Amino acid sequence: MTLNAEQLSELMGAANPGGGLGERMGLELVEASPERVVGRMPVDGNTQPYGLLHGGASCVLAETLGSVGSALIAGEGRIAVGIEISATHHRAATEGHVTGVATPVHTGRTLATWEIEITRDDGKRVCTSRLTCMLRDA
Repeated sequence: MTLNAEQLSELMGAANPGGGLGERMGLELVEASPERVVGRMPVDGNTQPYGLLHGGASCVLAETLGSVGSALIAGEGRIAVGIEISATHHRAATEGHVTGVATPVHTGRTLATWEIEITRDDGKRVCTSRLTCMLRDA
């Protein structure tokens, strides 16, 4: 089952499933299912002093996508909490948008691990991230 942004917002109880931080960063979810979560955000406004996409912004995008997928896996009455994230920054992004695609590496009863690939508008990879979430009762 793939949810659109409106269904996802309703399920997660927030206008922006990325929370207040995701909203401030312009993060938007494009697609969400337990098998794949896709989101994007603008580079503009999310840069470090040299005008490059901030590495922390990539981590916010990655953690949001993996957490949304984990919440879908956790199911009703349960929550997903990020417990570890890593990121390798491959190249800069200076304009346009970056898009993240999260796919599960492991889904279990208590843990879910995701790989998140973040690319520029030209399709070149900016960052590869891995997120592990603990799944627990709400």
